[in-house]
Amino acid sequence: MSIRGIHHVAIIAANYARSRDFYLNTLGFTLVSEHYRAERDSWKLNLALPDGCQIELFSFPSPPPRPTRPEACGLRHLALASTDLGADIARLASLGVPCEPMRVDEYTEHRFTFLADPDGLPIELYEVPA
Repeated sequence: MSIRGIHHVAIIAANYARSRDFYLNTLGFTLVSEHYRAERDSWKLNLALPDGCQIELFSFPSPPPRPTRPEACGLRHLALASTDLGADIARLASLGVPCEPMRVDEYTEHRFTFLADPDGLPIELYEVPA
């Protein structure tokens, strides 16, 4: 195998404009490309994280809702590395995005929290050394 890491994670949004704003402006991802696919009545937005990993944000007409949070079969949550968890939580709070109380991973002793994207997808912020 020649796998070198995660290239991208794909997310389907119920409200494309709302999710686009959340990932671009609230979380601060970088726009790579954006395409409207008329044959599917679907948007495809490519967003980059600082480490090169990407998020593909899609819209589709009437996608089914996520059945439960966070223990649905399939993707459990999206975990993002944070070098300053306290500052990130404060910034999100200033934008009206609530985070769960900060916890400590019992095995690594790193701090983490959870928040949700506009469709309720669980997002973990996991603190890593700078």
